[in-house]
Amino acid sequence: MMAEDKTNQDQEALDDKILTALEDVIDPELGIDIVNLGLIYHVDVDEDGNCEIQMTLTTMGCPLSDMLYDAIVDTVEKKVPEVKDVDVQLVWYPQWTPELMSRYARIALGISQ
Repeated sequence: MMAEDKTNQDQEALDDKILTALEDVIDPELGIDIVNLGLIYHVDVDEDGNCEIQMTLTTMGCPLSDMLYDAIVDTVEKKVPEVKDVDVQLVWYPQWTPELMSRYARIALGISQ
């Protein structure tokens, strides 16, 4: 196996570990985690352990944005020791729609396919 392949596999494994940790961050209004709601758009960690997470919210001006931000930072820093620093960037494109939710989230919220 080439070193680059190993690095890509390690990166994917770390990204998956972060996404799994983020499944513990629950949107208090909907009672579903932010990953299954489709709010996490991108996760990237550099070689120094700096993690950038791009996310959106279900609506602009969501009153829970600060609480979710803090929960994301706390969860990733506690559950993923490879991460040294977390930067959460709020993005609005693409705009969130219920189609971004996982099948699990749609079923849990009673939304038909």
